[in-house]
Amino acid sequence: MAAMDPRSAMEQNNKAAVAVVGAGYWGKNLIRNFHALGVLRAIVDSDPKTRQTAEQGYPGVAVTQDLGELLRRPDINAVALATPAETHFQLACQCILAGKDVFVEKPLSLNVEDGERLVALAREKGRTLMVGHLLQYHPAVVRLKQLVAAGELGPLQYIYSNRLNLGKIRTEENILWSFAPHDISVILSLVGHLPISVVCHGSHFLTQGIADVTLSHLTFGDGVAAHIFVSWLHPFKEQKLVIVGEKSMAVFNDTEPENKLLLYPHVINWKSGVPAPERREAVAVAVDKVEPLQEECRSFVEAVETGRPPRTDGAEGLDVLKTLSACQLSMEQGGRVITL
Repeated sequence: MAAMDPRSAMEQNNKAAVAVVGAGYWGKNLIRNFHALGVLRAIVDSDPKTRQTAEQGYPGVAVTQDLGELLRRPDINAVALATPAETHFQLACQCILAGKDVFVEKPLSLNVEDGERLVALAREKGRTLMVGHLLQYHPAVVRLKQLVAAGELGPLQYIYSNRLNLGKIRTEENILWSFAPHDISVILSLVGHLPISVVCHGSHFLTQGIADVTLSHLTFGDGVAAHIFVSWLHPFKEQKLVIVGEKSMAVFNDTEPENKLLLYPHVINWKSGVPAPERREAVAVAVDKVEPLQEECRSFVEAVETGRPPRTDGAEGLDVLKTLSACQLSMEQGGRVITL
């Protein structure tokens, strides 16, 4: 028998009333989408100019620098955190203890122990905990997962992703923690479980000790392998995910304006003991025309209102965090194999 949701039936029917903490580089996008969904009630930011901009852009929405004041408001039942990664654990705990559901941008926290404590706390208090792994809400990725689940690609063999660009360059976190969580999240969801081991190599060129380029290799127990190449020192933007199965191959190219998802039904024939590829034309896969971030925000609203766990809940965020942390440890130890 499934465990009972700690929330009452009455609470599960509550309409979402969301406050966004952090109205800067990414927070402004969350604010825009929650406002479009009709659930934005408050904005919190420490910068006076940012608050002034928010007040002008969203009249009727409360704007404050005092998170404590907001958490005491009974009419707000959910908080979205778009703050620096080092604040995620403390702020998310504070919000959950105040009885609020929480959406936190990736990563869930900066170490596995804090991530485990956060997931346990949300479970104990009966609160929704959702992590902002945006690619999981991209219509092309949703369709790709459907194809894999339906066996269209056959058993998976190899997955690789490139997430490359020139900037936005950070000095507070390395490229692994900035770019790779999205791809790790998708790869784990396609394979269905954690890797058994990881190897990661990284290099720093701009800031001492802050990796600008990393290559991570993931090995899974069922023979599937994957690698993730991320860099913010690249002459052009590339966001590509390739999935190789026994029957077909799929390519998700997010920089393409159209035909973001292609299926390649190539076949490998064996002739006299030698593999011979039979190339076939790519087939464009139709996907819905929706904004991934709006779908992500909508998923959080639905979780708040129904009590059902979102696609990228705390447990999913913790799996990504475990994989990230293992990659970081491998990189720090010169590319040593780390077993999960």
